[in-house]
Amino acid sequence: MEDMSDVKSAADAVDLGSNPIVARLDALSLPHATYAHALSITADELVSNVPLPSSDESHTKNLFFKDKKHGMFLVTVGTDAEVNTKELGKMLKLEGKVNLRLADEALLMEKLGCKKGCVGPLAMMNNADKDVTLVLDEGLTTKAKIHSHPLRNDASTALVPSDLLKFLKEAGVEPTMLAFPKKGDAPLPGKVPSSRPPGGKSSGKPKIPPKDKSAPKAANLNKKQTKKGETQLALKWKKGENFAMWYSDVIVLSEMISYYDISGCYILRPWSYKIWELIQEWFNPQIRKLDVDNAYFPLFVSQDRLEKEKDHVEGFAPEVAWVTKSGEDDLAAPIAIRPTSETIMYPAFADWIRSHRDLPLKLNQWSNVVRWEFKDPTPFLRTREFLWQEGHTAHATFDDANVMVRQALDLYRRVYEELLAVPVIPGYKTEKEKFAGGHSTTTVEAYIPASGRAIQGATSHHLGQNFGKMFDINYQDEKGESQVAWQTSWGLTTRTIGVMIMVHGDDTGLVLPPRVAPLQAVIIPIVSKKCPLENLSAYCEGILKSLEDKDVRCKLDDRSHYNPGWKYAHWEQKGVPVRIEVGPRDLENKQARMVVRFGGEKIDVGVDELADVVQKKLDEVQSSMFDKAREFRDQHLVQVTEWKDFVPNLEQHNLVLTPWCGGEHQDWEEWVKDKSREESLENLGEGPEDARAATSVAAKTLCIPFKQPDMPEGTKCIASGLPATCWVLWGRSY
Repeated sequence: MEDMSDVKSAADAVDLGSNPIVARLDALSLPHATYAHALSITADELVSNVPLPSSDESHTKNLFFKDKKHGMFLVTVGTDAEVNTKELGKMLKLEGKVNLRLADEALLMEKLGCKKGCVGPLAMMNNADKDVTLVLDEGLTTKAKIHSHPLRNDASTALVPSDLLKFLKEAGVEPTMLAFPKKGDAPLPGKVPSSRPPGGKSSGKPKIPPKDKSAPKAANLNKKQTKKGETQLALKWKKGENFAMWYSDVIVLSEMISYYDISGCYILRPWSYKIWELIQEWFNPQIRKLDVDNAYFPLFVSQDRLEKEKDHVEGFAPEVAWVTKSGEDDLAAPIAIRPTSETIMYPAFADWIRSHRDLPLKLNQWSNVVRWEFKDPTPFLRTREFLWQEGHTAHATFDDANVMVRQALDLYRRVYEELLAVPVIPGYKTEKEKFAGGHSTTTVEAYIPASGRAIQGATSHHLGQNFGKMFDINYQDEKGESQVAWQTSWGLTTRTIGVMIMVHGDDTGLVLPPRVAPLQAVIIPIVSKKCPLENLSAYCEGILKSLEDKDVRCKLDDRSHYNPGWKYAHWEQKGVPVRIEVGPRDLENKQARMVVRFGGEKIDVGVDELADVVQKKLDEVQSSMFDKAREFRDQHLVQVTEWKDFVPNLEQHNLVLTPWCGGEHQDWEEWVKDKSREESLENLGEGPEDARAATSVAAKTLCIPFKQPDMPEGTKCIASGLPATCWVLWGRSY
């Protein structure tokens, strides 16, 4: 099935999989969500840069104090809490003279192993001498989740309070719990307000200072300046400035994804799941034409079965999740949660196939898969659980299986190009990159313009007879002789949605191809005191029905608690292809205004022809989106025949097609990877690349394209200098 091992973060995001806090939380099996975000040194920056989904969750403000007499204290409070050092000493019941001062970075690094701006309660794990007291704000423990830095200020870890306390307990830390006042709260009973005049008594009517005419108006103080008509829905990140943060921003604000409390697992909200359903609705009739039937096989696989095919299991071993307990009791033998289904399905194939009359056997299942990734999980692209379809077939001959492989791959090409408007390059994987245990692997490779990287779209594998021999999938041929079946497997995942978002999205949000848009058109009545909704309802309902009669997926947004401007921004951010605005003037002129998400075109259309115009426009948009993406991809697809031109073209965000001595030369393939990394880092003036880096500057083979350019006689391989036998496509990849 599709190999997820090469998928990295949406851009050059931080590598959180190797973070010691994350590793410790995982080792303790404590659910957490650790995510990258913009560098935020102060609590105020954090609140501004990383908005949380609700007021029930909180970032933390962390202060590291030292006192010559009383020792060291890490004070962790909510971002809205007030910390007064004089009062803190009293709250802690410190005796004698108290002089709490902020410690310097050297002491912070020595005691808690982190730099200034990176500290949080999780850093207490590093306090080996147990000489730092953790002071925890009681108010934080009432929150649904606490977000704090995992030793770095470009990431946060979200934990429920009880799990934070478990983590601290495992680290041998018992926090001191205190109730801190919030900023702006009234002073505690019996305390003299700091603003009271000297002498302890009010001086009567307060004096009002003369007005400073040069000062800004009071109404604008402490208020984010917002342009007229602008809503608070806007993305905080630009696609061209910070691609990784833009991606994270857009999938949340467009209501595609919600984060979950287990790292690497995400909630697919209805907007994204509907896209997956539309892919299914297109795909199922296509595979039925190929006589493929849907079925469902169990989620679990025994250890013996999983490990039966040595090469296959080695490819997945690091990612396999195991069930070892039932309640409080240990299982007699561990059970794996499927990382793929070959070893689950093929024993059944062996039972069902006896004769050549039982062939071909062609099955597909829609299911979820678990691969326990530890490197930078990214929604849709690299997740611990994902949805997919996986096809598995058995055939009497090699050629029959090969036909199935290519038929499945062409369906994947069509999903990307005809549904998602994303151009792909089909081809063969090299021996180094093919599916573990298979005979050969075919792939469709997509290009992400904003990062200049390729991404594997889907794969279709010719398994040969390897699995048939392992699982005794034998049949009697027409001569009565025993033969081993030839097999295929092929898979497409929810990664498709992530690729579509990255290719088409813009600084406003999603831009959805009409064929997979959950809503293709939304009707927005422009209401006012002079023209209430009642005046427009019947007219809008008529437009809705005319669109539905043309099978346009549409909705009338008649919510009264949002104004039209907010609705425009909301549906633009969700990528709806067409917006139809209806106001009193449109009612009078028997028309409506059509606004197109892709390109921003605005057209006034008569109501009688509106449905036909919308239907035609949706087809035009689908085609134009594909053409734009293909044109940009082709501008970054170059042929190179000399090594000196290879890395410079990578630096220009290009996919590079080169002469090659053959996919079996894995040693030279590795040489190109290492050499391109070395030269790229040298050009960047950077040191050695961390092997655990989320995205590498090294090139890797993407595929040997089916469509091969002419190869002039005498052409040499770009790496080895041996005679070239084919063209191979290289690129930096996710």
